Amino acid sequence: MDRETSTGHVTRKTVLRAALAAGLAAPAVLMGVPALARTLDAGTVTSELTPACDDGDHPTPAQIEGPYFKPDSPLRSSLADAGTPGVRLTVSGYVFGRACRPVVGALLDFWQADTDGAYDNTGFRFRGHQFTGADGAFALTTIVPGLYPGRTRHLHVKVQAPGRPVLTTQLYFPGEPRNNTDSIFDARLLMSVRDAGAAKEAAFDFVLDVPQDPGPSPTPTPTATAPGGTWAAGTAYRAGDAVTYAGRGYVCLQAHTAQRGWEPPAVPALWRAV
Repeated sequence: MDRETSTGHVTRKTVLRAALAAGLAAPAVLMGVPALARTLDAGTVTSELTPACDDGDHPTPAQIEGPYFKPDSPLRSSLADAGTPGVRLTVSGYVFGRACRPVVGALLDFWQADTDGAYDNTGFRFRGHQFTGADGAFALTTIVPGLYPGRTRHLHVKVQAPGRPVLTTQLYFPGEPRNNTDSIFDARLLMSVRDAGAAKEAAFDFVLDVPQDPGPSPTPTPTATAPGGTWAAGTAYRAGDAVTYAGRGYVCLQAHTAQRGWEPPAVPALWRAV
């Protein structure tokens, strides 16, 4: 999951996710990133045992497969049609490797219960697989799964980078009463979920233990005023702060220290146009 660090900086993956969503080149946006969840002091190096994508998110934890997995699911990103009962749910996100870079062509195989908490063990209802594109993104259209005895609400998924081991895990919904009594539940696997009218939208980013070349190193960026606006690199902004940039107004969405490459139009995770 994306989140702000304890130092007030947004995570490297938050910015990369926003850049990918905006169609920007990831290396250009990541140049000048000043701090991760574990900010490095001068001369400090990361441990060989810690994945390089440790901006507060270790590789996504594995969970048990459970008794209802079936191989050979159909290739599809939608598990529900217009007549399928249940609350509509879309789940979107990215698959990253150890250097916070997108994993292209990763396999995601989803399966879940229907709205009554039952699995289809004879056919392939609410089962399907898909692959990430060049930006590492995936999107699933389905319904909110129902409850059944002993478990909280959840989705099952297997994720596999090309030529790498399979990660089997489960995704959970925040605010579910049974989260507190389900012995399998893991808060690290909570999706971000919001209402979208009568439907729900969820987001989750997977981090696989896949070696990748490291991204650009953090570099200092001098304070400078953007042409034609009040936004300035090097300024510590808080949520709700207002700036102008290139003749347009923006409101800060997440506390952060501004850097070149994080100008308001380029990073919608940090700024909303007004």
